[in-house]
Amino acid sequence: MKKLVAVGFCVVLGAELLALLAPDRRFVLWTSGVAVALVLLGVRRFLAREIEPVPGEQDFNDPGKSLRRWLSRTETLISWSESTRSDWDRHLRPMLARQFEMATGQKKAKDPGAFRATGRMLFGEELWGWVDPENIARTGGGEPGPGRAALNEILQRLEHV
Repeated sequence: MKKLVAVGFCVVLGAELLALLAPDRRFVLWTSGVAVALVLLGVRRFLAREIEPVPGEQDFNDPGKSLRRWLSRTETLISWSESTRSDWDRHLRPMLARQFEMATGQKKAKDPGAFRATGRMLFGEELWGWVDPENIARTGGGEPGPGRAALNEILQRLEHV
């Protein structure tokens, strides 16, 4: 856009210089007016071209698509909660720990003791075990996860913070 304006300015300046070099100077105003009009039409065409959607480009503002993505993501989270502990540790625990950090303002790296104490106060000992980012099972990843009810309770408690 900046280049287009700079080129347009040079075109207008060049048209005025050419009109001034001519022996009859009564066309200077007309020449510069035509040059300005051409530059403005070029800028308008450039701006109109940017606004038109590119074919094949996804429309992220479409509410239907946004709702379908949200529904798909929610169904995936629920399926992970009802799956094995390994899936819970890999997918849900990091997300819940990040949500806990953002909701409470407690950073694990800043003060691990305060982080754990806040987690125990908010969730209780049983649910904190499913949110605590350090409680990942190294073995026994095939055992069942806590289920949808535990995920629902954790999310409700995070919501109340």
